[in-house]
Amino acid sequence: LNKVYDWFEERLEIQAIADDITSKYVPPHVNIFYCLGGITLTCFLVQVATGFAMTFYYRPTITEAFASVQYIMTEANFGWLIRSVHRWSASMMVLMMILHVFRVYLTGGFKKPHELTWVTGVVLGVLTASFGVTGYSLPWNQIGYWAVKIVTGVPDAIPVIGSLLVELLRGSASVGQSTLTRFYSLHTFVLPLLTAVFMLMHFLMIRKQGISGPL
Repeated sequence: LNKVYDWFEERLEIQAIADDITSKYVPPHVNIFYCLGGITLTCFLVQVATGFAMTFYYRPTITEAFASVQYIMTEANFGWLIRSVHRWSASMMVLMMILHVFRVYLTGGFKKPHELTWVTGVVLGVLTASFGVTGYSLPWNQIGYWAVKIVTGVPDAIPVIGSLLVELLRGSASVGQSTLTRFYSLHTFVLPLLTAVFMLMHFLMIRKQGISGPL
């Protein structure tokens, strides 16, 4: 084992990385409220794990989506638990994100030199809200259907390009299979990928600049 470790150590300098992580200075003013961002990240990881598990059974078609969700809840082993954890962790993620934003704002975490960290955080907030909008439609029940119809109809009020945006979101002039396919793709691939990228940027900047000081 030592030889294997030495082989990796020679190429990756694992010990130097470990020393940097374990010896990072933590300001004395940091308290439990500074953990809200980390809790949000934990909720996101739970979302990824439980969401991935449900993709084994979920069918993104307007004729089978609702039935597949019912199957997950009533017949798939621990399906009810996985979906329940997914739903509750989604709510927890939104709540923790909102509290995190308040904490950062009240402690001046958006000020120089943390402006870009704040910007990436705002983007992550928009992505989190987008998760909620797209995920709400996937069961394709009455609530999900009408929610999608209302949300995708909002851009229609925009002059000139409104109707084009509506068709872009829905995939056609009306809500249907194309809409569900697009929302499923956004929810399970596009949004998680963008969130992972912006989270990496967010944490790297925090790592580089350090935690913002007290007011």
